[in-house]
Amino acid sequence: MDSEENGAEARLERRSVLKLGSAAAAAATLSAANALLPAGAYAAVAGPEVKGAKLGFIALTDAAPVIMAKELGLFAKYGVPDVVVAKQASWAATRDNLILGSGAGGIDGAHILTPMPYLMTMGKIGKATPMSILARLNINGQGISVEKRYLAAKADISAAKMSAIIAQRKKAGDKITMAMTFPGGTHDIWLHLTLAAAGIDPKSVKIKPIPPPQMVANMEAGNMDGYNVGEPWGGVAAKKGVGFTFSATQSIWKHHPEKALVVGSTFAEQRRDDLKKVMLAILEASKWLDDMGNRAQAAKVIGGQQYVYAPSDVIDARLMGNYDLGGGLGTRTFTDDTMLFHRGGETNFPRYAHGIWFMTQYARFGRLPAIPADAEQIARTIILQDLYTEVAKEAGVAVPTDDMKPFLVQADKGEFDPLNPGAALTRYATLFREAGGTA
Repeated sequence: MDSEENGAEARLERRSVLKLGSAAAAAATLSAANALLPAGAYAAVAGPEVKGAKLGFIALTDAAPVIMAKELGLFAKYGVPDVVVAKQASWAATRDNLILGSGAGGIDGAHILTPMPYLMTMGKIGKATPMSILARLNINGQGISVEKRYLAAKADISAAKMSAIIAQRKKAGDKITMAMTFPGGTHDIWLHLTLAAAGIDPKSVKIKPIPPPQMVANMEAGNMDGYNVGEPWGGVAAKKGVGFTFSATQSIWKHHPEKALVVGSTFAEQRRDDLKKVMLAILEASKWLDDMGNRAQAAKVIGGQQYVYAPSDVIDARLMGNYDLGGGLGTRTFTDDTMLFHRGGETNFPRYAHGIWFMTQYARFGRLPAIPADAEQIARTIILQDLYTEVAKEAGVAVPTDDMKPFLVQADKGEFDPLNPGAALTRYATLFREAGGTA
């Protein structure tokens, strides 16, 4: 990653910390952000109906629903033939282009890290800009890759072993640097969860943002000890012998939410008919992708230079759940918990409970001073669940009924209750101490 982007991310991170202030100040900010949004989960207003839209994506395998909806002609099938899918340089660029909007040279919507719309709406990563989550694009399929010097741990690939190696290196005066793709994004949270489960205070490790396609080259150059990112960049590191796969995120939380389909709230308000057509195309592409017989074809398309630009055999193998771990560690096969895009509608349904979980992690790891008192309302405002339900019914896709019920997060050894998120913070602190961690 170039120094300009590093500097920009660092400045944003500093501004984010400074903006947090006290719990009262944060609550005021959240309430102000809510005031910017339409009343209720969806509010339609008069506006122009046009044929197309510009959707951004990052060079990751899980952009597949957006890419394949274009390549399979599904946008055209549903009446929006002029949809453009545009590769973005980084998550920071995606954020900036969403803020601009297509009318000002940016984008209308994007394949995006699920928590980013909350941070954007609350003004924690730049100008407060109301965002709307339309659907989930995928679950599972991210991972932590570690530099080959850590292969001493191969006899016992575990969080405890990793903790011991990091502690030993820190004692020797080594600086430990890990990377993720965007501060406050899913990869950042998965990395924090893994460190905390090992009793490692994430604040004791340098964690820096690097765009996904640049991860492998930075590890090869010796710029970090490990990173958390989406595929295929874990598989590419293993194939090149640069590092090995330490953990797949489905082992941290089986069927965890990952990327989302998001648009600016103005687009959501003014272009309801177009939005429904885009969502119908994405749902059909998601269903197509979950037919394992289609994944080799998808891998070849996704691997093209205009999209992910990575070896299609690596994309295909990990899409099929066959993980060459690298470093002579052999292969691990995932079956029902490989990267999934539809899962009978279970994947695509955007849940309020997940939004509350992400905001709880922000309080846990210091990105927010406290869980917002109106966390559920924030989630209900940003997630257009009623619109999703309307589209799903039109597409004949089942709508789950499990939202706002407790769910299991394996890394935290227990269930998270979205109706009582404060209890989770108490349990997290206990688990951290039991793992040998000290604040």
